[in-house]
Amino acid sequence: MGDLVESLTRGNVTEVKVLLASVAIALAAYQLVLIAVGYGKLRPRFLGARPASRAHRIVGTTILLVAVVTALMCVSYFEIEDEAVWHAGFAIAFLAVLFVKVAVVRRGGAAGRFLPVLGATAFVLLALTWATSAGDFLL
Repeated sequence: MGDLVESLTRGNVTEVKVLLASVAIALAAYQLVLIAVGYGKLRPRFLGARPASRAHRIVGTTILLVAVVTALMCVSYFEIEDEAVWHAGFAIAFLAVLFVKVAVVRRGGAAGRFLPVLGATAFVLLALTWATSAGDFLL
């Protein structure tokens, strides 16, 4: 699979991974704004709570797909070295929290009260994952 990833990225695996991770973190920051509108914390004239909540869900699905593709690229191409242990740990924790959040959204009920905490935790873990890989590359 590593050869496939290298072929698809034309030998620019690190650069493509950094780009995908940066897109995910940018979308995640947008998510924070969308859900603030959805919960009524922000009230711009051009966006209502219901469309913001719907967009939040759609963008969240996009982030999940980008994160999974990035993780598969990372796992199939790069080896986990000693200095990448924190990166891998943050990434696994991010994906786990994100999957729990999706399960809570789909199931509904009383667990929905934990969605803001799950969302904030997912954002922080994604930011840490980005910082320990793409951030190192870009800075």
